Formats: sequence, structure tokens, C-alpha cells
Amino acid sequence: MTDDDRHARPQRRASFRFYAELNDFLPESRRQVRFDHSFTGTPAVRDAIQALGVPHTAIDLVVVDGRSVDFSHRLRGGERVAVYPVFERLDISPVVRLRPAPLRRTRFVLGASLGKLARYLRMLGFDTTWERDLDDEEIVEIALDERRIILTRDVGILKQGRVTHGYWLRNTRPERQLPEVVRALQLERQARPFTRCLDCNGLLEPAAREAIADRVEKAILARFDRFWHCLDCGKAYWRGSHYRRMLQRVRRAVPDAAPGAGGESADA
Repeated sequence: MTDDDRHARPQRRASFRFYAELNDFLPESRRQVRFDHSFTGTPAVRDAIQALGVPHTAIDLVVVDGRSVDFSHRLRGGERVAVYPVFERLDISPVVRLRPAPLRRTRFVLGASLGKLARYLRMLGFDTTWERDLDDEEIVEIALDERRIILTRDVGILKQGRVTHGYWLRNTRPERQLPEVVRALQLERQARPFTRCLDCNGLLEPAAREAIADRVEKAILARFDRFWHCLDCGKAYWRGSHYRRMLQRVRRAVPDAAPGAGGESADA
């Protein structure tokens, strides 16, 4: 036996089972089944879970050997670990709930590749920050400073210890990502379609024809009666040719949404 063998840290194992949508983060062979995971030392259960690919921001409850525990609980080998996602309809208040309370205001910051989704969320009236050149560190800082939910296709950013609220998008197409976010985060009742600027995220308010005459073609001014403009960037909106298509997209994501709640928007 070599010195290295004598001083090697012993391998330990725990049995894991992930439930519901948490399986999306796992390889196919580990989905919907119990499997063993090997480790050394006594890692915190959060570290073991994230080593398996599942971000802590997606988890609401961890049960070890029949007892709910917090993320700092240490594994020593031989445990049976069950990991659950956010509970929407089941009251689990008697046990250790791991996710922080929902933010008082639902606001988002999006990864660099999600520019079209950012416009769609603004179309539904959600306060959404997006810039093409934001890196992960800047996204996390914005999320913490402004109490925003991170939406991303990068699981790695959601594993950062400082991140408290985030969601990993399963779909890659923006038109499917929008209803996915609405349903996953239960946003139906919060939607206020056509109340934000699609370009800059500013709020819209009704505008007199005279107030936006220098920003809109004369033919548009003559054809339409109602206008809105962004309080931040000044962009003018009206019920133009894109409105019907936008309204269809809104209703696919939020079927009961009142069209034009707070002010309709359209072409620019």
C-alpha cells in the first residue's frame, strides 16, 4: 500500500431521487429513478445537489432519511435524499422550505441571448431588464440590487450561491419561452399587456395626437385616433398592423388577459 492509498479520502455514497421538473437537469438515465451518488468528505447537501447539475434556485424542499433539512445539512454517507421543486398547490409550511419568499414585485433580468423574450415580457407589462452585452456577474448584481428574477438558458449562473431567484428556460424558441415563463411562475394575474415600451422597458401613457406629431408619419396621424408614448424614450405607439398579431401572442401566453389593459400599443 502506498502513502497515497493510506491518505486517500474514503468514497461515500448517498441515494438521490429528484421529482417533477427537476429531472430536466439530469441525464436521461437518472430521471424519475433513485440513483447513487459518490462523494468524499461531508459536503453540504446543496453542494452535492448542484454537483449533480440541479441549481438550488429550482428547489423548494430536501428530505434526508424522511426529515426535511436545509441546504447546509452535511451528508456523511448512506443517506436517502429526496429533492422536490417549487410546490404550487401543496402547503408544506410545517417543513423546511428552502426557497426565499416571492419577491414583492415581479421583475426580471435576462441573459444576453434572450432579447426577443425580453420584448415579449414587456409586451405583457413586466418590468424586464435586458442588454446584449451583460455578462453573468453583471446579471447577478442587477438581480440582487434591484430584486429581479434571473431568466436564463445557462444553468451555471443559477448555481451561484448569491443567486436567490432564478428560472432556467427549457425552450429555446422565444414564442414558446413566453408561455413557459408565465405558467412556471404563475404570472397570469400579474400581466398588464401593452403598458410598457418594447424597446426600453419604460411605462406607456396616452398621448394627444399633437404631442407625438413630430414622431409619427402624417398618414398614421390621419388614420388613427388613439396614441401612446413611452415616458422614458418617447417612442410612439398606436394600434397599427402588428397589433392583432401581438394580441394573439398575448392570449396564447395569458388566455384571459384584457387586451390593452392600461393602454394599447402597436407598431412604431
